[in-house]
Amino acid sequence: MNLVTSDDTADGLDGAAVATEASRRGGMPAEYLAGLVEILAAASRSGRQPTSTELDHHRTQGARAAENGHSLRTLLDLYLHAAEIGWDQLPGISDAATATQARSATAAALTALRRATGAACAGYEGAGADIAAVAETARQEFLDDLLYGRGDEGELASRAERFGLRLATQHRASVARAQPPFSPDDPRVRSVERDLVGRYGTRNILLAVREGKLVCVVPGALTAATGQFTHRLRSVLTEASAWRVGIGRPHPGPSGVARSVTEATDAIDIAERLELPARVVDAAELLVFPVLLRDRAAITDLVTTVLGPLCEARGGAEPLLATLRAFFACHGNSTAVARRLHVSVRTVTYRLERVRRLTGYTPTDSTQRFTLETAVVGAQLLGWPEEQ
Repeated sequence: MNLVTSDDTADGLDGAAVATEASRRGGMPAEYLAGLVEILAAASRSGRQPTSTELDHHRTQGARAAENGHSLRTLLDLYLHAAEIGWDQLPGISDAATATQARSATAAALTALRRATGAACAGYEGAGADIAAVAETARQEFLDDLLYGRGDEGELASRAERFGLRLATQHRASVARAQPPFSPDDPRVRSVERDLVGRYGTRNILLAVREGKLVCVVPGALTAATGQFTHRLRSVLTEASAWRVGIGRPHPGPSGVARSVTEATDAIDIAERLELPARVVDAAELLVFPVLLRDRAAITDLVTTVLGPLCEARGGAEPLLATLRAFFACHGNSTAVARRLHVSVRTVTYRLERVRRLTGYTPTDSTQRFTLETAVVGAQLLGWPEEQ
């Protein structure tokens, strides 16, 4: 559909000139106005409103504007500029013999303008929703590949640029686990994201929900953002709720992001197995434990060899293991151990003696203590003996 320029349809109104001037003012190509002058001219002259074909055309124009990256506000400005520029030249208004005729022509032209712009907006919003859905799908696929370490490094870095991320530098991941688990539409997630993006900008914050956990990736040098993530989480989670945050170490490149996420997740698992009291755990402070688990066969052999005899004790191994854990945590202070376990000092002494007799290792002996304590920690990490 072309711009109206013929005398038959626009009664001498220069539609091309109107479109050109509207384009200059509105900052969009004049082609998006194709047919608008014809519609306004016909409505002012005879009251005829746009046909379904004409409305479909403007709906298509709106969709094209969205696909080409123009804003809806700019598109509406273009339509309104055209109406403003050509309004006094519309035949029904310029040729009106009476005020009543002018008012009638104006009302008809305004109705036609509203219907044409409404169609353009509907087309724009429909296309915008489709574009947003495609973009969100692409974003989710990118996040899956990035956080799980899938795909080529160079390709991931290139895709990251499209989402405003620069992965050439080091990045650090924080992972939060809570009850109930996080979900993409979780108001807790939206609250944290609004705060972090408002403070540090979209280029410095990547927030995603994966497997019920909330993952936050920030530049390694932006340590304040990691602290703010934890602080903001505290404000949206109740003290009574079960939650914990793991913080990975900073690593370079796309694979570094996945590595930091893994470290943060592992830090949470280790903290929960060791029953650490801290809500926030840093992977850098727990490096010895992944080392223990790296050779799972060796640590399993150590645990079963050193602690296996405890299973023969009356009541099983757990009371003796609990006593050993408390003994090491209290630096060998039997009185503190008794308070922690709510038993007598005599009971603590008896249990430690049972450990010595069953295993051959003395907890109070500095030489044997290291082996015994390492085995106890390994048992916690492995979930021994329950998970064996």
